[in-house]
Amino acid sequence: MTDGIKHECGIALIRLRKPLEYYQLKYGTWRWGLNKLYLLMEKQHNRGQDGAGIACIKLDIPPGFEYLNRLRSVNPSAINDLFQAIRKNFDEAEEKSPGIIKDISWAIENLPFAGEVLMGHLRYGTYGKNKVENAHPVVRQNNWKSRTLVLAGNFNLTNVDEMFNHLVELGQHPRGKIDTVTMLENVGHFLDTQNQKLFNKYKQERLPNIEISEAIANNLDIGSLLRESSKKWDGGYAMVGFIGHGDAFVYRDPWGIRPAFYYEDDEVVVAASERPVIQTVMNVRADNVKEVPPGSALIMKRNGSVHLENVRGPYERRSCSFERIYFSRGSDSDIYRERKKLGELLTPAIVKAVQGEVANTVFSFIPNTAETAFYGMVNGIEKYMQQHAKNRIIEAGKEISVEELDCILALKPRIEKVALKDIKLRTFITQDDARDDLVGHVYDITYQTVNRDQDNLVIIDDSIVRGTTLKYSIIRILDRLGPKRIVIVSSSPQIRYPDCYGIDMTKLGDFIAFRAAIELLKETGNDHVINDVYKRSKAQEGMPKEQIVNYVKEIYQPFTAEQISDKIAKMLRTSEIRAEVKIVYQSIEGLHEACPDHKGDWYFTGDYPTAGGNKVVNQSFINFIEGKNTRAY
Repeated sequence: MTDGIKHECGIALIRLRKPLEYYQLKYGTWRWGLNKLYLLMEKQHNRGQDGAGIACIKLDIPPGFEYLNRLRSVNPSAINDLFQAIRKNFDEAEEKSPGIIKDISWAIENLPFAGEVLMGHLRYGTYGKNKVENAHPVVRQNNWKSRTLVLAGNFNLTNVDEMFNHLVELGQHPRGKIDTVTMLENVGHFLDTQNQKLFNKYKQERLPNIEISEAIANNLDIGSLLRESSKKWDGGYAMVGFIGHGDAFVYRDPWGIRPAFYYEDDEVVVAASERPVIQTVMNVRADNVKEVPPGSALIMKRNGSVHLENVRGPYERRSCSFERIYFSRGSDSDIYRERKKLGELLTPAIVKAVQGEVANTVFSFIPNTAETAFYGMVNGIEKYMQQHAKNRIIEAGKEISVEELDCILALKPRIEKVALKDIKLRTFITQDDARDDLVGHVYDITYQTVNRDQDNLVIIDDSIVRGTTLKYSIIRILDRLGPKRIVIVSSSPQIRYPDCYGIDMTKLGDFIAFRAAIELLKETGNDHVINDVYKRSKAQEGMPKEQIVNYVKEIYQPFTAEQISDKIAKMLRTSEIRAEVKIVYQSIEGLHEACPDHKGDWYFTGDYPTAGGNKVVNQSFINFIEGKNTRAY
């Protein structure tokens, strides 16, 4: 994605099922679990670069010693900062008393993060300033371990105001209206409630308080806790959590919007946002890594038992397809196959855009994340050219000459690396008056890869969101190569609607497809459609989210996808560009064919999986018309 869109977060969990002595004997270090957590986080670095955090619970540690550790950082090298801080403690202890850290009993009581239950989080901030207070994990601590709660997640709620009011009605005084705090306090309330019920029960049975604490820890119902807590949640979420005494869980939204995977054996339970990360870190096959089912929780009890439990739904599965196109690691076997298919399915539209002149076309990709789709596109073009060559040979029959046959058989797609990103230059560019001129030099081009004024140049990208980098950088530099036609290809369909489930795409005015549709409505004398949609959207303000209709769909209805693409091409082609510019997008049908099991396509269709999505798009459109440059939820 050439446009800088922030997205997603990453979660990681390690639950050791053996005492630390076991890992010392088998793997040479009791820090085996901590080392695995580090790898899980580094392998998911792509999911969060605004900060990171880790937490640890020590099981069965005596009173008087710290049972919970947490570290967070929002520095550019956050993961490294966290683990260097941990290592510093180990090194200082070793310097004072050589060999002391190999004493596991001493380490558990004296060293932070010498525990059996570990959590990690990578943050991409979609809301709130990049302060350490906004980083995960978040903690609700209590002297009663069974009331202490630690949470980290990849989530966004669309109904934070509703949840905030619910907490107020319960008698709480929430510290803020952000989903992290809201979810923490919401789960914390029901954790307190369940604790109190169990305490009252055991008190009536005349158990001593020490025994009551132990009985509560053994009998907390994590599935019931999550079921009660999440009844009103509207949004996408994959979250990991600890209770202070050692219970842990991974919980996924009932629509399957956000991803979560896990692996378990008799030594360890591992969970993360991405399957190939677990495969690599644990050196296991793909079929050993399971998906947490939508609406279910993977629950790990203090005694080491593990089970899956359905908590909500599941409802119609609406796993995010945009995640498949861009955000997830391309090393996942399914995602790799899907991205190649997305590229291949674009072949007919590309052939049409270059007017059949495939032999006089150079194919390339920008950025590197589009490389897999590029392979699929090249495969599709190769098949097209092979069929074309076969037809020519059949038509010529026995009369074909050896020279002509050699010429036909030699035809294949022309592939070049035409642009390379200058990372150092990009980090210097800021929001100033000279930005547009600087952005034009973010990419370097490979000269003499295109026959000037003869060749078409086809460049594939994962998606085209704002179009800013295309307009002020990529198209400009590609035009210097002298192609007669530049075709920008998006492996995803037109992004027309905001996201509200964890990806930073909240403002309709940012989307080039939306702006193109608005311009077309004005050019065709259909301004009244804009006014009508605004009036009906405005009339829905304050209504329950379940009653809100996505009228923004009507902005696009008068036009075909190709008409909007052509308008986008005109908007991105500035006066100094010599080449003709064409824009080709993936179709909705192509998306569904390539990603048949991931039908969360609300970015492209406006069909949101939850009622809160309609509320967000409604507010986003109102903000656009009223000139409010603010988040819609």
